[in-house]
Amino acid sequence: MAPSRRSSNFMPIYGYDVLLGSIAAVYVFMAPFTKVEESFNIQALHDILYHRHHIENDILIKFGFLATVGINLGALLVSILASPMVVAINLLHLSKIYSLIAVRLALGFFILATLRFLRVQIRNKFGLQVEAFFMILVAIQFHMLFYCTRPLPNILALGLVNLSYGYWLKGSFYATLRCLIFATIVFRCDMLLLLCPLGLELLLTKSISLWEAIKCCAGAALFSIGLTIIVDSIMWQKLVWPEFEVFWFNSVLNRSSEWGVSFTHPFYWYFTSALPRSLLVAYPLFMLGVILDRRIAFYVLPVLSFVVLYSKLPHKELRFIISSVPIFNLSAAVAASRIYNNRKKSFWNLLYVVLLGSLVISLGCTAVTFMASYENYPSGYALKSLHRVGHTENTTSESWVHIDTFSAMNGISRFCQSDNQWRYSKEEGIPLEELWHRNFTYLLNEHSSVKGFKCLFQVDGFSRIRLWVGFPPISMVKEPKVYILGNIKNTDIIQRSWPGCS
Repeated sequence: MAPSRRSSNFMPIYGYDVLLGSIAAVYVFMAPFTKVEESFNIQALHDILYHRHHIENDILIKFGFLATVGINLGALLVSILASPMVVAINLLHLSKIYSLIAVRLALGFFILATLRFLRVQIRNKFGLQVEAFFMILVAIQFHMLFYCTRPLPNILALGLVNLSYGYWLKGSFYATLRCLIFATIVFRCDMLLLLCPLGLELLLTKSISLWEAIKCCAGAALFSIGLTIIVDSIMWQKLVWPEFEVFWFNSVLNRSSEWGVSFTHPFYWYFTSALPRSLLVAYPLFMLGVILDRRIAFYVLPVLSFVVLYSKLPHKELRFIISSVPIFNLSAAVAASRIYNNRKKSFWNLLYVVLLGSLVISLGCTAVTFMASYENYPSGYALKSLHRVGHTENTTSESWVHIDTFSAMNGISRFCQSDNQWRYSKEEGIPLEELWHRNFTYLLNEHSSVKGFKCLFQVDGFSRIRLWVGFPPISMVKEPKVYILGNIKNTDIIQRSWPGCS
């Protein structure tokens, strides 16, 4: 009977984790490719798993100084988690794209494990019903579960932030500070914008003492600095503290524009675009939660201050403030729980109906966002198709593929490359008219016409969402994004049957 009892207890204990893990895994398998903002950590993870002791030479050649943000303790930890799966993949001689899937699943496991810790503390402090609504909100939101498997420094920091939130709810305030300090020093220096408001609130409410806080923060800082310097210095064969160099480069030297950042948003963008898109129905609910439960203001105020402080920076992206989403979801869950408990009362019944409708609408928005994201990695699908149909049979010659900047930014990483008679070039700055003289076999290019090459086929990508009268009322508008071109001097390739380009 014991095994049966353990089996019957599994879903009540781990059911929420299975739900969130399943959704995140579907996102990974359906859209396994990565974008340019993930390239540093993806490069680091690839080289740790496949090159090991030759990491520093391989990456320094490719990226130079700025690559110091790519190899850090986070990449090492994720590669350790993923390594058993990668070993099995290599033994089975499967494509390296499965190793990318393994890496993303390992990262997602870590983030969702920390989210579980936070969820348990929510249950202990606010009850089972609030916990249930918290999980429902996370499940129907797209960005949290999609981003949790993306190897970004922001996501690595999110795992520590989830732990800090859990300790915050538990009342272990010094552990809260330690987690945030570790996240700030090792993964994202901008977590200081969350650490400061939260620490100030704990001091003002006398949750912690100043002297004990100084000792706690100093110890955690020294430990974190020592650990990251030791790990990265061994990898890079030089003394380096990655996040300090990022902070110095971006903030002190004010050279962040050299990262290629060319777009900015107004101060209010996080509140009018990023948060509504990520929170969906939880956005109005979290504001209501602050009103309905006075305990929530204690948790929301520092996180809201974090978003306000971040809003002063002109370069804005949703991933920069994704660490705020769990606390906003908590506040929204408290509001949803209160509405549910009072649903039989006249006014509250109307709110309950609106809540149910908003949950359905949010789910629909998530489905649409996922469909757009699925179509947003055209070069990854292009290279996959080229590997399948592009190599000439019965030949030992190598096929050289030149990947232009646009293609490299939209779905291609070293995990997408094949070691079987394929060679790749990502050299930048080559004029289109000179590509012919380099004797590339194929081009992955954003241009459909290049001298000396024939357009073999194209891959469409997401362009925009179109509203129209019909069912479903929303459709994806796609347009050609990446063109695969073949060298006209290679008659074996040109004479084959290709779909062609429109």
